[in-house]
Amino acid sequence: MSFNTPPTELQAARALQVAQRVHAIEPFRVMEMVKAAGELKRAGADVISMSVGEPDFTAPEVVAAAAMEAIRGGITQYTDSLGLHELRDAIAGHYAAVHGLAIDPRRIVVTAGASAGLLLACAALVADGDEVLMPDPCYPCNRHFVSAFGGKPVLVPSPAEDRYQLSAAHVAERWSERTRGVLVASPSNPTGTSMTPQQLQGMLAAVRARGGFAIVDEIYQGLSYDHAPVSALALDDQVITVNSFSKYFNMTGWRLGWLVVPEELVPVFEKLAQNLFICAPTVAQHAALACFTPEALAIFEERRREFQRRRDYLVPVLRELGFQVPVMPDGAFYVYADISQVAHRLQADSAAFSMAVLRDTHVAIVPGDDFGFAAPARHVRFSYATRYERIEEAMARLERLFARG
Repeated sequence: MSFNTPPTELQAARALQVAQRVHAIEPFRVMEMVKAAGELKRAGADVISMSVGEPDFTAPEVVAAAAMEAIRGGITQYTDSLGLHELRDAIAGHYAAVHGLAIDPRRIVVTAGASAGLLLACAALVADGDEVLMPDPCYPCNRHFVSAFGGKPVLVPSPAEDRYQLSAAHVAERWSERTRGVLVASPSNPTGTSMTPQQLQGMLAAVRARGGFAIVDEIYQGLSYDHAPVSALALDDQVITVNSFSKYFNMTGWRLGWLVVPEELVPVFEKLAQNLFICAPTVAQHAALACFTPEALAIFEERRREFQRRRDYLVPVLRELGFQVPVMPDGAFYVYADISQVAHRLQADSAAFSMAVLRDTHVAIVPGDDFGFAAPARHVRFSYATRYERIEEAMARLERLFARG
């Protein structure tokens, strides 16, 4: 190209076509609510955020101190692509202590957050045109991870009667010649519900009988309230589980998670990790070692009990206000509420309802649009990852708003 080429021709030559897969990935609409709430805050409004899926707690001092020690000691170089051996050992020890499971540390892949773990799993298992079943509603990025590798996410309406979770009957009904596996989360975002052990076992058996893979997102398992959590690894050693230091361990911005994969797939995941990420953040890995100290675990358990206290307050109040919560969320920090009995007081659908609540009460909640196609206009998600007193104030504001309507 000549240096004298007119600017318009240069602009045309530089125009790039994005890959077709990008068009299958939708914007994360919750960020519109975050942006609107941010504008109100900057204008001086007292906004109560019940929208973001991030603990209001941060890493305990012992974890932060471990990070600083690594930085001061210059321990910041790349680690093995599968993660620090000491951290993989510690994670395996955590499975033994919490679940009574003997997980070979060699099966553990430390990742740059659970998102990187899900990307690795989809890169390893999903080919062009492969269908992957998942419940509707579900975390939106899960379906986009599948789309990013040319797969087709198939969202299966999963009603309250099924705890908003995929069942064996769903698998049998929706499995086709193009289906390759399932991707589920227990506990779930946005519903906060877990699969019962029987439901999980039945679903995994249905997938196994069809020669498919199962990816189970367990990032909220540490935040279980009414029962001891049951890992899918206790039911099927061929399952791939995803976990994270973000939720129970309060390390969202540290970008650290892990996978447990079948032994025969470890070389596959190692090769992908080497090429796509090199390794997870080194400082975060050294900090995470301190998560398994008695001091840190005592703090995490205290915080888990505080999340449960918030849930035990919030759900009854929402029901008193007219929201329908047909299934008590037993994990995470979300309530997925049906607005059918209250929406008429403000607007007809969840997006307009959420914006009206934000505008009139300065309480930020999330409409159901992001989470699937099964009646999203009737649902909103409340996050109780904010202080108890702020949740009380948010409910008082809603009560005053509805009284005016």
